[in-house]
Amino acid sequence: MNTTLRMSEIAGVGHYVPDRVVTNADLTTLMETTDEWIQERTGIRERRWFEEGKDTTANMGANAARKALEMAGLQPDDVQLIVFATLSPDYFFPGSGVLLQRELGIQAPIPAFDVRNQCSGFVYALSMADQFIKTGMYDTVLVVGSEIHSSGLDISTRGRAVSVIFGDGAGAVVLRPSTREGHGILSTHLHSQGEHAEELIVKEPGSNRNKRVEYVVDNHLDMYPYMNGQNVFKHAVVRFPQVIKEALDQNGFQPQDIDMLIPHQANLRITQYVQQKMGLPDSKIFSNIQRYGNTTAASVPIALSEAVQEGRIQRGDLVCLAAFGSGFTWASALIKW
Repeated sequence: MNTTLRMSEIAGVGHYVPDRVVTNADLTTLMETTDEWIQERTGIRERRWFEEGKDTTANMGANAARKALEMAGLQPDDVQLIVFATLSPDYFFPGSGVLLQRELGIQAPIPAFDVRNQCSGFVYALSMADQFIKTGMYDTVLVVGSEIHSSGLDISTRGRAVSVIFGDGAGAVVLRPSTREGHGILSTHLHSQGEHAEELIVKEPGSNRNKRVEYVVDNHLDMYPYMNGQNVFKHAVVRFPQVIKEALDQNGFQPQDIDMLIPHQANLRITQYVQQKMGLPDSKIFSNIQRYGNTTAASVPIALSEAVQEGRIQRGDLVCLAAFGSGFTWASALIKW
């Protein structure tokens, strides 16, 4: 790494989840399924769903951001850049980054942009924010992942393979220049493989139709997520260990050096496979999918925030973040806390 570049560190973390808890038992009243069926395939026991009129993608992100700023000892007006990761923005346009700026009451015309990389979106966004700190362009960057899935799922027996998995929530971190030599984000690693784009997809409303609105009215089922679950699982269990090892190799570490691995909360079975592959004990891996389901771009920052809150991450720990999802895209970040 170029020694003239400064390192960035996570100065604050925070998360927010809606109040509404939806258990597997609740879902049995909406579709043909059972608690056993869901837990066996995903490990999920419950998830959170937003409340209309109360929760939005932007204001959930703002709730998480305020907690992260408070931990960092900063005010919203200290933020110089917003990077907002989401696949479920409040509007088709503008992006939720500018809505977050408004929610936080930031009057300065700071830049804000959205990152659309689905399950790996937060790690992609973190990598982008890290570059802005490294080059000295900004000193305080707010990175947010926030999602509302529940309003766009096929809550029926037809759609149960996907709809039981996803939940709503938000997480945030504040990046600042590192004040301790050798501590902070050591490296980030980003990948994609577009040939698998249609294996996990929400295809409509697509812009490549002359009459997209009329098409969606007549083909509304195409607006629900499609997932080739077996193929996603097959690729995820390969890419997760690869991108974690890539981060470790670049920085001269071994799997046993990891103090805490925080994977994207896609499926507890995937996490358990990766844990076994990396040879990590339960104490070195964080899972909360049991309570929140898959919150896509929000899952890594929510898990990171909870791990810090619970004292599972301590100063000087080696922390690895990793994600895999639609695109296919996958990514990792290695952090000396």
